[in-house]
Amino acid sequence: MLRYKADVRTLLTVALYFTVAIAPWFLWNELTTVQIFLFVAANCILSFICATIVHNTIHVPIFENRILNKIFQVVLSLCYGHSTSAYVPGHNFSHHKYVQTPKDAIRTSKARYRLNILNQLFFFYIMSGDIVKGEIRFAKKMYKERPYWFRQYAIEMILVNGIKIALAFVNWKCFLLFIFIPHQYAAWGIVSTNYFQHDGCDEEHPYNHSRNFTGGFLNWLLFNNGYHGAHHMKPNLHWSLYPEYHAKNLRPFIHPALDRKSLLSYLITTHIYPAKRIDYLGNPLVLAPLVSDEDWVNDIKVEEHRTDMAGSY
Repeated sequence: MLRYKADVRTLLTVALYFTVAIAPWFLWNELTTVQIFLFVAANCILSFICATIVHNTIHVPIFENRILNKIFQVVLSLCYGHSTSAYVPGHNFSHHKYVQTPKDAIRTSKARYRLNILNQLFFFYIMSGDIVKGEIRFAKKMYKERPYWFRQYAIEMILVNGIKIALAFVNWKCFLLFIFIPHQYAAWGIVSTNYFQHDGCDEEHPYNHSRNFTGGFLNWLLFNNGYHGAHHMKPNLHWSLYPEYHAKNLRPFIHPALDRKSLLSYLITTHIYPAKRIDYLGNPLVLAPLVSDEDWVNDIKVEEHRTDMAGSY
C-alpha cells in the first residue's frame, strides 16, 4: 500500500503522536505537575514533527490508493490542528512558485524587527493573517473549479474543529495542555522554519535560494526537512531521497554558507551573538521597501498543477 517503505516510520510517528496525546486524558487525576509538563513538551514536539509530515505528504502522498491518502490527510489534520489540504495553497502555490517575491505570502522580508531573534520568534504571527486570507480565497476558487478538493478541505476543517470543540467540553484543562498548546506550537514551528531556510538567500540563483541543514539527528527526527534546497528544486521528490539528491545535484554547486551542518549554531550566531541579520555572503541584509502581497490565487491554473494538490485533487 505504501509507495515508499520509508513511510513505515511516518505511520509509526503518527501512531506515537496519538498515543502521547490521548494517554494524559486517562491519567489526568494521577499526574504530577512535572509529568504534566513532560506530556505537554512531548505533545508539542510530536505535533510539530507531524506538521513536517503534513508538509511531506502534500507533495508526495504516501499511499498508492487515493482514498487512503484522503483518509490519512484527515488523520494528519488531527495531529497538528488544521486542515492538511489548507497547507496546499500558501505553500505549494504561493511559496514554492514565487519564493521570496511579492506573490510569496510567507516571504521573509515581511519580518523587520531590528532584533533578529524577534523576526524568528514572531514570524508566524506576522505571516498568519496573509496565510489565512490566501487560504480562504483559494478555497473559494476551488469551490467553483475543483469541488472535490473543496469537499476534502471542508471535511478536514469540520472534523478537526468539531472534535476540538467537543474535547474542550469534556475536559478544558486537558484540551488546553495536550491539544491546543501543542497544535499552536506545531503551526508556529512549521511556518517559522521558512525564516531560517530563506532569509538572506538569493531567490534568483539556481542553487543559492535556500539554506540547508544536513545534521543527521535533525533530519532523522524531521524526515529530512533540513534538505530544503533539494525540496525546492524537486518538490515531488520523496523525503527519503533528499540526502542523495542534495549530494549529487546541490552540494557541488551551492555556496558553502548555505550548506550547513548545524541548525543550532546558525541560530545562535544570527539570533543570540553576534545576532546580525546577514545575507549568505556575510553582508548586512538590506531590505527593499515593504510592499503588499500581490495576487497569486487568480494566476493558478489547477489543471497544470494536479500533482501539487496531493491526494485532495
